[in-house]
Amino acid sequence: MPARFDPDAIGFLITDVARLLRAEFDRRTANSGLGLTPGDARTLVNAARAGGVRQTVLAERMGVEAMTLSAYLDRLEAHGLVRREPDPSDRRAKLVEVTEAAQPVLEEISRIGAELRTDISVSLAPKQLEEIRDGLKTMRTTLAGMRPDFGKGSSST
Repeated sequence: MPARFDPDAIGFLITDVARLLRAEFDRRTANSGLGLTPGDARTLVNAARAGGVRQTVLAERMGVEAMTLSAYLDRLEAHGLVRREPDPSDRRAKLVEVTEAAQPVLEEISRIGAELRTDISVSLAPKQLEEIRDGLKTMRTTLAGMRPDFGKGSSST
């Protein structure tokens, strides 16, 4: 008898919701008139969230290959939205920093994200939404603690 998997298992649900959420965010971002690809927008938001961060760490946090991230950063840099500077602690590494010119773009992306969060949470009571958020944060912390490099200056959280 073949193995059976519960389509409503927590891992499948999280994956499905994340995939659908990303697709809808990408659709809205692409239609926003910002002149950025959805990947560019995700990269800009993640760079802003991380602060001055090594390019390799940013790629890991985003779950993309270094070459993919490099293409996004090339376009963002051409738009004047990010800059890459040598890391003072390792001149071979590059730090990604968001420029002041990115602020209006980030505000628009933030507005798109807030609108999307409102749209997807209309069927949830505020208490339910808070419980989901708290549960996901706890799961993230637990999973980060399972990483072999946890506690060694990793970028896990």
